[in-house]
Amino acid sequence: MVNLLGISGSLRAGSFNTALLRAAARDLPEGVSLELATLHGIPLYDGDAEAATGLPPAVEALKQKVRAADGVLLATPEYNNGIPGVFKNAVDWLSRPASEIPAVFGGRAFAVVGASPGGFGTVLAQDAWWPVLHTLRTRVWFGGRLMVSRAGGVFDAGGRWSTTRSPGSCASSWPASRRSRADSATPQRAPQCPVAGVLPVRRRGWITSSPVARHANLGSFRIPGARMHG
Repeated sequence: MVNLLGISGSLRAGSFNTALLRAAARDLPEGVSLELATLHGIPLYDGDAEAATGLPPAVEALKQKVRAADGVLLATPEYNNGIPGVFKNAVDWLSRPASEIPAVFGGRAFAVVGASPGGFGTVLAQDAWWPVLHTLRTRVWFGGRLMVSRAGGVFDAGGRWSTTRSPGSCASSWPASRRSRADSATPQRAPQCPVAGVLPVRRRGWITSSPVARHANLGSFRIPGARMHG
């Protein structure tokens, strides 16, 4: 069994990014699970509080989920062209104490996706995550990007994919190759709208650690109206 953890970077009950993870969880192949986690209960980082009482229970709980996962999917909003403070704060807590960074992050498979009501689909927030994940020595999947733009028209009131969005209302761009730097698979082109977004989970792609590497293709979830940028 391959166990993935999806962390939503939004606290909002109707979060598009939480809905994005729920959509992924509904479309996984047999033998793969995706557990959803949120950031509720995690306080602002305070070094004095850490020194006095250690890690808060919500941080410890999330840290254990990360350590137990074969791969982690970060679903990030974008606030003012950057990473939401609540999300970065949670990762800062997870990196404490620094001596535990290798066990929590080192070599662990990570990927970043995002949904936004704006037109750029979290491109700048995703860019801002790369140096953070590099510093923590994670193994990041660079094979492509999944960004859901104008998410208010993609999800219905219940947080499910809307079936009313027409093919003409979405746009996508995708590199000729969606390979990661370590993936020697044959390049593939992205599907066109309305099935405009695919997040592949591939051998030697963003997930490489055992037992995930035994799965040549863990599947993909297709996103109506998603914007993909190489």
